[in-house]
Parts: sequence; C-alpha cells; structure tokens
Amino acid sequence: MTDTPPPSTPLTPQGLRRPKQLPIDSDVEDDPLLTPLVLPSAKELWNFTGPEYLLSRGLRADHQCLSCSLEFSDYTPAQLYELNQQLKDDSVPERPLIDAVAPMSTLRAEYENGSPSFLKQIDWLTKNGFDKVQRTKGDGDCFYRSLGYAYIESLLTSKDKDFAVASALSLLSSTKDVLESAGIEKLVYEDFYDDFANLVGSISKPGEDGLVLNKERLLQSFQNPEVSNSIVIYLRFVTSAHIKLNRESYEGFLVHPDTKDIMDVDSFCANVVQAMGREADHVEIEALCRALYLNVDVAYLTGVRGDGVDFIKFHNRDEGEGAITLLYRPGHYDILVSNKRAA
Repeated sequence: MTDTPPPSTPLTPQGLRRPKQLPIDSDVEDDPLLTPLVLPSAKELWNFTGPEYLLSRGLRADHQCLSCSLEFSDYTPAQLYELNQQLKDDSVPERPLIDAVAPMSTLRAEYENGSPSFLKQIDWLTKNGFDKVQRTKGDGDCFYRSLGYAYIESLLTSKDKDFAVASALSLLSSTKDVLESAGIEKLVYEDFYDDFANLVGSISKPGEDGLVLNKERLLQSFQNPEVSNSIVIYLRFVTSAHIKLNRESYEGFLVHPDTKDIMDVDSFCANVVQAMGREADHVEIEALCRALYLNVDVAYLTGVRGDGVDFIKFHNRDEGEGAITLLYRPGHYDILVSNKRAA
C-alpha cells in the first residue's frame, strides 16, 4: 500500500495571490488578490505578422523600442509580451515539442540586443545555480507539457524509484474517479490516461516496446505528438476537474484570456482549461498542483527588475521533497534546470 499525501486545505479566495512586480494588467500595486495575466489567444499568436506587427505597436523589428531611452520597466504588459513572443516564435516551426537541456547562455544570446534587465535576470539565475534550461514549443500547451515532463523525470531520478512510481500510479489512478465526478466520462479520458500511466509505469517495468524508461526515451516520448499531447490533455482534464469540484474556491477569479470578462466555472473549464492551445495562468497552476500534490516553483523572467528573479511557490508536499522549477517569460513556460538536479 502506498502513501498518498493528505488532502490540502480547500483553497480560499484569500489564498489566490499574484506576485508583485510582474507585468500584470492592474494599477493596484499592493492588491493581494490574483489578477490573471491577460495574454493573446493561440489563434492570435499564429497570426503574428513579424516586423510590421512590431512597428504597428511602436516597436522595432530588432525587438528594441523606437524610443531608445525607454527601459523595459516602462514597457506596457503588451509590449513585454510581444518582445518575448517574437524571440521564441521565430523558431517555433523548427522547435520540437520539447527540446534537450541547453546551457542558459543559449537563452541569454536571444536577449543580447534587448534590455539589460533581462540579461541581468538571466545572469542572476545562472549565478544562483540555474545554469540550464529545457525549452518547450510555444504552442499554448507549454505549461502542461513542461510540468508533465518534469514530473515524470522527477520520478525517474527519485532515490527510491519503485516507491515513487507506485505512489504516482496510485495517485493517477485516483484521478479517474475525480474526472468522472466532474462529469468527464471514461470514454473521453481513458486513452489519454493509459498513455500517461504506461509511460510512468515503464520507469519500473519494461513498456510495450520491451524497454525501461530512461532520460533519452523520456525525451523521445515527449517529442512524439501522440504521447506528448495525450499527457497534456490528461493534465488539462485533471486541472478542469479540480476546479469544477472546488468551484467555490475559484469563482470570481476566472477571467477570459482575450476579453477579460469574468467567466463561470463551467465555461472557463470548457473553453480555457480543457481547450488545447490555451495558455495556463495562476489559477490553473494552483489547481493542478493541488490535484497532484506537487511542489512547483515558477521563476518569473519578465525584465521588470534587474536585481533578481521572483519565484512563486505552489507547494503541496513537505519542503524536503523538493520542487519542480519552471521558467516563465511573458506568454511562455520552459523547464528551469538547477546544477543540483540529478544527471
């Protein structure tokens, strides 16, 4: 019998917070309640038209502001988003769903002609042990894909691998009842669940290919759209089900990413959480971490400050169990790799 962490205290509105000094569309600096980041839709990202689009927003095609004296701290949220989006979207067609781990210097090179604040933040991360990054494709599913990969990798590198895998499979199995309680039928989710559970199970026992999962095969699996997207979809279902079953904790905080209109729980889950290509914000991260009892730290690389990087913690286990660390840039998530992470 495996140990499953006890349910955490139900989330209250007071528990939904937003980090200060982030490019959030709010004029209230000290407002403690969550104000979701408002980002363009996936359709708008794919309609990005390059230099002309930047010029129409008062920006140069080389990602610098037309006013040379304008610092990134003076940029609007939309401008910050566009600068970062252009940097990553330039290579989206060639980028795999998830890439191999790369030195932080590769990310730094993309900002050489940008604001010193971004470079200072990247240098701060490197100095503080986060010297590598694992990039995901900017397709609107980057949060779920990054988290899914990092979660399975943490099982793969666990000191007690068999126990970690057994606990994870027990927890994943319990989510099936959660999904059905939220109205998501078995016929809808079972294939996605099987792909997820089979990949986790292959850490301890050979999979259908007769091979045990290792880091190389994990990367190959997440670069395979069928397997990778199955895990993304299942994580979206788990997130949606948790929000639906704890709706009193989330009502009033659910905002349409395009129109900024307040949404009801069912509409938000159907059109934002469960829809592929829709980016995740604070609410979705909080819900998924609570549903899977995860510790996740999100480092916000925004160019707003140059003296450090804000880390927002979503913790639902003992601190000693460590945390998955993601890197957020306006509109995108990658995996942030510490030099202390197991090789």
